[in-house]
Amino acid sequence: MKKLLIFPVRLYQRFISPLLPPSCIYHPTCSAYMIEAIEKHGLKGVLMGVARILRCHPFAQGGEDPVPDRFSLRRQKPKD
Repeated sequence: MKKLLIFPVRLYQRFISPLLPPSCIYHPTCSAYMIEAIEKHGLKGVLMGVARILRCHPFAQGGEDPVPDRFSLRRQKPKD
């Protein structure tokens, strides 16, 4: 099931992303985040990835935003 969910993201990374200028403000990129979230959380990882994509806009702060160990649709606060 996870492979089926990851497949479209891999297609995007391989064929669409190289045609676009680099513009991701987060690390890891949104597509890498989606894959990691699916690997960690299964179907809920898709929701996490979509929430991340919706957070990705020119007015967002950006920076480090790793996939949390527990399911959450919110950005994780950086640890000091």
